[in-house]
Parts: sequence; C-alpha cells; structure tokens
Amino acid sequence: MSDESQRVALVTGAARGIGAATALRLAADGLAVAVVDLDEAACASTVEQIVAAGGRALAVGADVADQAQVQAAVERIAAELGAPTVLVNNAGVLRDNLLFKMSVSDWDTVMNVHLRGAFLVTQATQKYMVEQKWGRIVNLSSTSALGNRGQANYAAAKAGMQGFTKTLAIELGPFGITANAVAPGFIVTDMTAATAARVGVDFEEFQKHATAQIPVRRVGTPDDVAHTVSFLASEGAGFVSGQVIYIAGGPRD
Repeated sequence: MSDESQRVALVTGAARGIGAATALRLAADGLAVAVVDLDEAACASTVEQIVAAGGRALAVGADVADQAQVQAAVERIAAELGAPTVLVNNAGVLRDNLLFKMSVSDWDTVMNVHLRGAFLVTQATQKYMVEQKWGRIVNLSSTSALGNRGQANYAAAKAGMQGFTKTLAIELGPFGITANAVAPGFIVTDMTAATAARVGVDFEEFQKHATAQIPVRRVGTPDDVAHTVSFLASEGAGFVSGQVIYIAGGPRD
C-alpha cells in the first residue's frame, strides 16, 4: 500500500498498556500509526516494534488536555504521516480516592485527561475525516462507568465518554464517520496494578479474586481490547456506530 493510500491512525496514551497494544494491532492491520503520549521518548518502544515489523509510525509527545499542544500534534501527524482518519482516544489517568478524601485537583486531572482530552483530539482530527468522507472514532470507556467505589472522578469521566461517543455518532454519521466506545473490565495493566496497590492487595491475589467473578474465568489483556478496537476501526464496521461494547468476559448492564 502506498503512503498516499494508507489510512492513518492516531492513538493517544499509546506508550504502554492498552494504547500500545492497540497501536501495534492497527499497524498490523496495515495502518500507519501516530503513537501519542505525554512523553514522546516513552513512545519509542511502540514505534520501534511497528517499524521493525515493516510498518510506519511516528512518536508524538503531547498533553491531550492542552489545546495548543493537541493542535500542533495533529498538524504534525497530518504533515508527516498523512491525514488521520482513525482516532482512538485512550489516554487516561487514575486519581482514586473516596469522595470525602478526593481533592479538587484529583477530580480536575481525571476530567481533563479523559474528557477534555478526548474532546480536543476529536475536534482537531474530525476535519480530516469530514474531508475524506470516512472516519472511525473509538473512545475508551470502562466498566467503572457503571459505578465503582473510590472512583467518583474516573467513573464520571468514563460515563461521560459514553455520552460523548453517542453524540459524535449522531453529528458525524452523515459524513461517513462512525463513533463507538469500548468499555474494558479487568485488564492487566500498570493502572490495575496501581489500583491493587491502592487498596493494599497483592496484584496476583487481586487478579485471582477478579478471575473468580468473571464468567470466562480469566482476566483480560490489552490485546483483548485491541482486537475489538481493530474491528471498530475497520472498513467492515461501517454500520456499527454509537455503541458501547463491554470487554469484560461477561455481560454488563
């Protein structure tokens, strides 16, 4: 596939975890991938793996909550890789605490990265999708959107991502753009390890406890999420939009 015809994906929070797995999967699907994270140097491993496998990738450092940085990053991606028509809003942080202990800063940080970040990156990239009359947006929600003790900020942000997604599907659908959300359950990442540490539980024991509650009797991996994102970003998913898909090893309400 020539550079001119190759679709370009932008994945935020792609230096590690779900974001890195998603970037690698989209590259394997034949897309050029902009690997975006707060620290550009931290994206090197993901980019190197893509390039080593014969793909095209670009490491880009940007704070997704900063409008000027987002605009500069998207313009750079368009210039160096091509117009981004696949967007995965994955960047996220945790600032867990019970409501009465949660600081305003903890609330604002989570809202800024998840919601403001998704808004800014989507707003900056949608024009390229509209111009090409084709686009795929996949937002990362979470089972925490249904409510989770100690995560008033994160749960609210992830529930907000679902409303944001459904609205994008309505507004951008006429331009050939789909918008969907994936909502992972227990996925083994640095973030879930941090959650285990927060509650004072050994991570292996934390996983065993989770496994017992999951119908398929295993915890999830970043690749489980990446596979679903891959489908939603594909040509064949053009009639799937405004949906929230729980990747949790069992049903969720």
